[in-house]
Amino acid sequence: MPCTARLDINFILKALQEGADGVLIVGCHPGDCAYKTGNLGAERRVRFARKLIEQMGMNEDRVKMVFVSAAEGDKFASDINKFAEEIRKIGPNPIRL
Repeated sequence: MPCTARLDINFILKALQEGADGVLIVGCHPGDCAYKTGNLGAERRVRFARKLIEQMGMNEDRVKMVFVSAAEGDKFASDINKFAEEIRKIGPNPIRL
């Protein structure tokens, strides 16, 4: 999606339901959102989604949000690699269909 302001919690839950081992949301840095506070709203929804999946008995670390600008290619790659390693340590999604 073009902006995390459009992020719906159902997208995160659906990805996990469909078998994703983890969901990484990448948004603009706070204060840099084209929609003013869209990324901050997304961050709140991600925190809520993490609580929901924890209540479902899953590791909340399967969902994470990071802030990266378009000029931070190295940071973007590093964040993805770090998240992938964290997910490998957690293991496969227990509700994989």
